[in-house]
Amino acid sequence: MAVDVEVETVIARPVADVAAYAGDPTNAPEWYANIRSVRWRTDPPVRVGSEMDFVAQFLGRRLAYTYRVVELVEGERLVMETADGPFPMRTTYTWEPAGDGARMTLRNTGTPTGFGKVSAPVMAAAMRRATTKDLARLKTLLEPEPH
Repeated sequence: MAVDVEVETVIARPVADVAAYAGDPTNAPEWYANIRSVRWRTDPPVRVGSEMDFVAQFLGRRLAYTYRVVELVEGERLVMETADGPFPMRTTYTWEPAGDGARMTLRNTGTPTGFGKVSAPVMAAAMRRATTKDLARLKTLLEPEPH
């Protein structure tokens, strides 16, 4: 059973700023609650073919996986796929203008194997909750303080 989770938020910052910050995997542990670390396998900056090792904690389990960037349209779209890890996953970030800010959409799709296969609906619900919180954290980090 496939998992397909998509969430979005609008951040009161220019699209270029949001894309530059969120699209840099080095920043992921700052705004993703479940990501513990990111280590580059290739030299930064992010580009098609870049690879990074991620360590995350999800549903009480430690997950280690490698993401490879498979598509990059500067300031518009970033697509990463697992090159190695517990189950095939594709993560897509998109950014577009929304009023005076930027709409960021984060989509995770994949087909769990092993422990995740039997609990795909539970996994999808947990991913939706976590991703919603992650985008809220990103919004808090990037939006200017009210005066």
